[in-house]
Amino acid sequence: MRRGDGPAVGRVSGPRSSFTVKKVLVALSSLISDAQERGLVAINAVRDMRARRVRGLETRAEKRQRGKLKVGVDIPSPEEIRSLIGNLRGRWRPILLTAIFTGLRSSELRGLRWGDVDFKKSEVHVRQRVDRFGEMGAPKSAAGERALPVPPSLVSALKEWRLACPLGELDLVFPTSTGRPLGHGDVVDRGLLPTLVAAGVVDREGRAKYGGLHALRHFYASWCINRKTDGGLELPPKVVQTRLGHSTIAMTLDVYGHLFPSGDDGAELAAAETLLLSGG
Repeated sequence: MRRGDGPAVGRVSGPRSSFTVKKVLVALSSLISDAQERGLVAINAVRDMRARRVRGLETRAEKRQRGKLKVGVDIPSPEEIRSLIGNLRGRWRPILLTAIFTGLRSSELRGLRWGDVDFKKSEVHVRQRVDRFGEMGAPKSAAGERALPVPPSLVSALKEWRLACPLGELDLVFPTSTGRPLGHGDVVDRGLLPTLVAAGVVDREGRAKYGGLHALRHFYASWCINRKTDGGLELPPKVVQTRLGHSTIAMTLDVYGHLFPSGDDGAELAAAETLLLSGG
């Protein structure tokens, strides 16, 4: 027998049962906990991994329980948006108006540069984002880099804001007073929530009815989807996907599919029935 041809000691091969895996992880977690107490390691990666898994399961369970996004619950209604717009003031007016009419994520809003705003074409280009640490980077995916048409009211608001916008080497559209990226919490806590309260968009306790900027992104998606007769844009699913910067059409349909017009409501169904039965 040549050297190295003997049986491998301590090696494992093939799949292991979930019971064995769990047993090993419990033992490993105990060993790391002991090392933590001795000051030999800083964190227990196994315990953190299990905690993240539990949180993920809880989040999925909560989503199943809540069901589909609902207008007036998860998505601001057109009436609520009109009231919100009517109460926008000062530095928060342009950034919240941009969120409403473009559906940009918070990170994309805070990373928007003046060079990304095309006033001649009335477009906003998403080319970078700001993470929670204030660092610049590329959009979340290739689909995140996109161009969005904007309405005249937003063009006017941005032109007006440009005259008052703090200057900075980063050329940000919505910077702090020193030209640095705004924090997500600042936009929500100092901008969105007080404006919702001022607009009367509140819950039974008088608190802001919607807790984050994603509510405005949900509204933008619904506005893109709604029929033109209902004040929407009535865009096809693929265009809505592009506008939102989703990497797949499945993601768009999973979240917003139930909002698309069914195409077989009462009036259309009756007209189709008449055509069918009359033979013409």
